[in-house]
Amino acid sequence: MSTAMAARGTRTGMSPTGDGGQGRTSLVPHGMLGMLLFVMSEAMLFAGLISAFRVARSSAMVWPPLDQPRLPIEATAFNTAALLASGYCLYRARIAFRRGERARMLRPMWAALGLASFFVLFQGFEWVRLLGQGLTLTSSAMGSFFYLIIGVHGLHALGAIGLLAHATIRLQRGWLTDSLFSATEVFWYFVVGIWPILYAVVYW
Repeated sequence: MSTAMAARGTRTGMSPTGDGGQGRTSLVPHGMLGMLLFVMSEAMLFAGLISAFRVARSSAMVWPPLDQPRLPIEATAFNTAALLASGYCLYRARIAFRRGERARMLRPMWAALGLASFFVLFQGFEWVRLLGQGLTLTSSAMGSFFYLIIGVHGLHALGAIGLLAHATIRLQRGWLTDSLFSATEVFWYFVVGIWPILYAVVYW
């Protein structure tokens, strides 16, 4: 193994073999494999929620109900852009990670974390406004499905943000492994990727 590869492993917090010190490599990092299995099960959960929502919507005479507030399509489009931008920042961090440039990873990682946090906070502000306008869990089928589907996504986003923050702190301390970073990517890309589908189905 070359000196350059060993140095690269040191800069990224990995062993030269890429397995965090186990002395062997694997095609897929264990953390990434575990997270892939998790997000596959969660994808089925969202598929079920979306299917139930579409059935309820198609059976309603008027949608959205006339006495319920309209969802903020334009404002949420802006928030969607922030979420997509966070995914791009994480992708830029991955490019730096592959090159062993740990110092260049910090800025896109913090940017991804900041944009992710903004998305959740903006969504919380949106919920407060909608609740004030009369859209609640019990006000209509629209309200029930909105808070259920978007709320489940919000919980996933909070969990992914926690993992992203953990990875960023590990990076700053010089101990970010490929397994942890890969798991973080899979989880956050799932949160980012499923959101445009939810936005198109629920908000429009």
